Amino acid sequence: MKTSEKITASETVLITGGGGYLGCRLGCTLQKMGLKVILFDIHCPFQELPAAIIFVRGNVCNYLEVEAAFRNVDCVFHLASYGMSGREQLNIKLIEAVNVKGTDNVIQACLRNGVPRLLYTSTYNVVFGGQVIKNGDESLPYFPLHLYPDHYSRTKSVAEMKVLYANTSKLRKGSGVLRTCALRPAGIYGPGEQRHLPRIVNYIEKGLFKFVYGAADCLVEFVHIDNLVSAQILASEALTGNKNYIAAGQAYFISDGKPINNFEFFKPLVEGLGYKYPTIRLPLRLIYYFAFLTEIIHFVVGRIYNFQPFLTRTEVYKTGVTHYFSIQKARKELGYNPQEHSLKEIVEWFKARGHGQKVSPNNVRCLVWDVILITLLWIVLLSWLPVVSARYSMELIFY
Repeated sequence: MKTSEKITASETVLITGGGGYLGCRLGCTLQKMGLKVILFDIHCPFQELPAAIIFVRGNVCNYLEVEAAFRNVDCVFHLASYGMSGREQLNIKLIEAVNVKGTDNVIQACLRNGVPRLLYTSTYNVVFGGQVIKNGDESLPYFPLHLYPDHYSRTKSVAEMKVLYANTSKLRKGSGVLRTCALRPAGIYGPGEQRHLPRIVNYIEKGLFKFVYGAADCLVEFVHIDNLVSAQILASEALTGNKNYIAAGQAYFISDGKPINNFEFFKPLVEGLGYKYPTIRLPLRLIYYFAFLTEIIHFVVGRIYNFQPFLTRTEVYKTGVTHYFSIQKARKELGYNPQEHSLKEIVEWFKARGHGQKVSPNNVRCLVWDVILITLLWIVLLSWLPVVSARYSMELIFY
């Protein structure tokens, strides 16, 4: 194993969750660099890949499949996770299995097969649970596990701790130790992103994007897919002797380095597709309570009708509460230098696939959606007002 060198074209790298958006982009970039790339995922890659890239169908929850795939591998990028957004956030058992047990399997397979480098893709949420954070850094403590309102964030935090704790563990095959690090990316965007942007565009086209919420000066962060891919590669190099293992045992916040209001960030997408940007601004607490009731309804009827919640509580505070972080540590130690990007390429990507308002909207359909949305908000408002003080003194940790 080449633990004392910079990554070279003769190396083999494996990407768990390699069939997803980030996995495919990272895999293609590494393959262009001349590395042998293996994508490991339970799902087939969402896009066509170069013939040189190897796809292995497997489940991180199955140790035998993981162990077999990790043989003769020099570096593992552990991207596989579950429960980031929408109704996935409500599937507690699968979230626990993939994020915690799956990460345990990855660590053990690395140790057993003598894999010297492991990079874990984590999340801002390991330190953020709804409280205001301005220009935070990696010295911040983990958010208390028992206070998380969602299981995804809690399990990602547990998994990151496990990965960093495994740093310098002795390899059972060959000589040397395992070097690990964690990247904590902001919300990912870019043309072809499959999780968040299609859902947002779907809401826009259905006429559901009628309001914004939270304070106008609330700031969050995003990271373009190309910047995140660059950070992954730089971190993998920083786990080698050539870079004095500077990233070993470390965590890094990764973003474009430009805090912005969540809704202002997506304004070019809304208007670029020919829709009107909403001017109504609703209280954050009201939307949080609406999301809470939606989760309760999903818990009751989810087994019969697994509908997509309009918003979950976690999505409300991730988009409506200020939290942004310094990327100086990544700049200094990894050489990370994010490039500027805009949403123009994303607008064009959606337009090329038939999205965008080309004709007058269906007034009847829009009216129906308006009535439904307004009715639901009034129901929430009426149920929220009498109990808001008592409810949120216990429930909301960021007020």
